[in-house]
Amino acid sequence: MPVGIGDFVKRLLVGRKLRSAQLGETLLPKRIALPVFASDALSSVAYAPDEILLTLSIAGTAAYAWSWKIAVVVGIVMLTVITSYRQNVHAYPSGGGDYEVATVNLGRTAGLVVASALLVDYTLTVAVSISSGVQNAASAIGLLSGHEALMAVALVLLLMAINLRGVKESGTAFAIPTYCFMVSIVGMSVYGLFRASTGDLPQASSAHFGISAAGGASSALTGAGMVWLLAKAFSSGCAALTGVEAISNGVPAFRKPKSKNAATTLLMLGLVAVTMLIGVVTLSRLTDLKIADPAVGSYLVHSGTGQRVGPGYDQNTVIGQLAKAVFNTFPPAFYFTIASTGVILVLAANTAFNGFPVLASILARDGFMPRQLRSRGDRLAFSNGIIVLALFAIVLIVAFNAQVTRLIQLYIIGVFVSFTLSQTGMIRHWTRLLKGDVDPAERRRMLRSRVINTFGLCMTAVVLCIVLATKFLAGAYIAIIAMAVLFFTMRAIHRHYDSVADELEAADGDASLPSRIHALVLVSKVHKPTLRAVAYARAARPNTLEAVTVEVDSDATEALEAEWEAARIPVRLRVLESPYREITRPVIDYVRDLRRMSPRDIVMVYVPEYVVGRWWEQVLHNQSAFRLKTRLRLMPGVMVASVPYQLHSSEQAEQRAEREMAVTGGIRHGSG
Repeated sequence: MPVGIGDFVKRLLVGRKLRSAQLGETLLPKRIALPVFASDALSSVAYAPDEILLTLSIAGTAAYAWSWKIAVVVGIVMLTVITSYRQNVHAYPSGGGDYEVATVNLGRTAGLVVASALLVDYTLTVAVSISSGVQNAASAIGLLSGHEALMAVALVLLLMAINLRGVKESGTAFAIPTYCFMVSIVGMSVYGLFRASTGDLPQASSAHFGISAAGGASSALTGAGMVWLLAKAFSSGCAALTGVEAISNGVPAFRKPKSKNAATTLLMLGLVAVTMLIGVVTLSRLTDLKIADPAVGSYLVHSGTGQRVGPGYDQNTVIGQLAKAVFNTFPPAFYFTIASTGVILVLAANTAFNGFPVLASILARDGFMPRQLRSRGDRLAFSNGIIVLALFAIVLIVAFNAQVTRLIQLYIIGVFVSFTLSQTGMIRHWTRLLKGDVDPAERRRMLRSRVINTFGLCMTAVVLCIVLATKFLAGAYIAIIAMAVLFFTMRAIHRHYDSVADELEAADGDASLPSRIHALVLVSKVHKPTLRAVAYARAARPNTLEAVTVEVDSDATEALEAEWEAARIPVRLRVLESPYREITRPVIDYVRDLRRMSPRDIVMVYVPEYVVGRWWEQVLHNQSAFRLKTRLRLMPGVMVASVPYQLHSSEQAEQRAEREMAVTGGIRHGSG
């Protein structure tokens, strides 16, 4: 069969189809799994330091002394969560992640809370990451200014297309940019600290400025206001932890030994991310970097006069200022760092494109999501989940006009809800296992694991409370509402599937044969479709068979009866009267009468239909047949059989169907 243009375009964008037996070929080695599942957590280094410093700037320059301490605490929390999740991937390697841990140990309700939180957070990850990358690009490329939302939508569609090619191919495509970002930030940190140790580290471009505190907040440095400010800065810095859970959801995508490789990748992620975060914040202190945000009430001011810096000043990001200072003698390294940072902000969304579809497929398997989300596409990726995530992210981007400052307030609530419930579930997991009869060495290992998860629970629960307190009124309530809506939607879907399953459950009498089969052939003319339907009905050998026509015009009915007799068709033709010229109602009433007289009989209705090839032909034909079939299917004990007759134009429809199947593929059932 010749390849159609649609098939060619799909193959160009997505690639050749893969057989189910080739699933093993798509599994990831650690070097590819790290950029696939960790790009979100790593990319947070590009904006988490900014969020910490911007929040502290509310209290003026003096509050910057707390920045490195906050970074260290965030690093401790991250390493704690990483260590805890290393327990998860060994205990639950099936890919359910936090959802499975919570469901198994805390119950279905807790599992759905985790699932709704993660699905919302994955969607926000795409929206925030893409919007952040576009805003960075717009600040450098004036032509993009004012078109950020459109550019962000285009990038989401591009990422969707790349991920539809499969996990391994998307990971390979994103590996180089992710490793470039890691090298650039770690290299900048090491080189900057080396220059600082030799007294050769220049000051940042903003070092000569001061910061005007918001509303005299500097006077509250030792009061409750400062405690609140530090908590808010800490919660902003905890954005660095988003994406950590993706590896526990993606264990099945790793090569064997899956759990060991996933745990190793988690450790690599934690060490690299913490090193990068602390390195950036430390350099910002050493270079006396300043950054302020009028939206929170802080302004850069000239040190000598105290006057605010004019709007013409271009305030670069933390990494932008640091790269310019550290690599002031080697501009290529500066441009390399800026470029890799911009790219990683966009690619951070790829973590969600790998986490959301897998989690959605597991939820679909358990009956909480539409079953289509279980399906794997041509490249063995969960294509429907990828497309759904892209659509949700586009809705957010358009609704918030790709503004990071508005979207970021919705962020990280979901991930800390899942962290906290997951740690609680793991504590119950180890407690349950410890009740069994195990050897002393195994008990010591389980006790150690329980201590790790208990410490992790304490840390994540505290962070969750701080995040809720500091971000709720700023916009986080929207994310909570979205989680609640998703939670109740999933429960409603599950109730529907359960009710349908109960309704369809086979009973003792369901397989019994009907007493008789009374067959009807609907007739409008004596032509080929009618004769084919009569022949088909006769071949089925029902107990009784009759042809039925509705009298709308008496002259036409008399002519039909004459043709019927002349054709010598061995089936009785029954004429149904229709004083109001209706066609559907007399047939329905007649079938209902047959059912009423013999409730144990089956009424089989054969409907001749034309198969046409052009859309406008469908408007001209089959309308009465469609209405009749729709009504008849609602009647218990009535079966409807369409008897198609292919007109010549149907060949065009068949060719189109072949092309569409080549492009969209058939209906699939996913393994997930």
